[in-house]
Amino acid sequence: MTAPQTATTTLWPPDHRGLIGARLKEFRQARGLTLKDLAVLAGTSIGHLSQLERDRASPSVKTLYTISRALGIAIGRFFDDGEGDGKETQHVVRKSKRRHIKFAAGIDDYRLTGDAVSQLTLLYCTLAPGAAVKVPYTHPGEEAGFVASGWLELVLEDTKITLEVGDAFSFSSEVPHRYRNPGKTETVVIWATSIGSYPHNHDAKASLKRHSRGGKS
Repeated sequence: MTAPQTATTTLWPPDHRGLIGARLKEFRQARGLTLKDLAVLAGTSIGHLSQLERDRASPSVKTLYTISRALGIAIGRFFDDGEGDGKETQHVVRKSKRRHIKFAAGIDDYRLTGDAVSQLTLLYCTLAPGAAVKVPYTHPGEEAGFVASGWLELVLEDTKITLEVGDAFSFSSEVPHRYRNPGKTETVVIWATSIGSYPHNHDAKASLKRHSRGGKS
């Protein structure tokens, strides 16, 4: 989505929760890819990927979707483990144990769905004042949300919609979309997304070969 900025959260003190470095490195190496390979597939720089893997930066939403597509995994695989235990984690997510992804530019997503659900993700999304997804992006699936506090400006293709507390929205994720917090206070959105899947037999190495020949991955 946007250039990295310092993000804050009202749920936990600053620490490494929500950062994706260890998972990104694990997924990349499991597919036999170098940083250069993944940079080519994801259309980003080696330096930026290196910063992400070392938790020196947080990705934009669009960047993480692009990386997920290049690796052939759902973006939800990047959520941290939280602190749940036992059978309860299948069905219940306690407030203090939400799984978290920290994005660039002051956007944080906290997962509200447990492991029993595989085709739907419910998120508690916070946007700091001015936080924005500036570049439109698309992905498989559908989305809906409810503005719990603050303001949300949602842009679907060329249509700009301003939402206030109590408003709800829904759209196909294949429509180019972006959003921002136009207000001076934190915005909270309860955001639902269906899981867009990538082929289970996705071969990143094969995609890289096609890319080098000028084909699409």
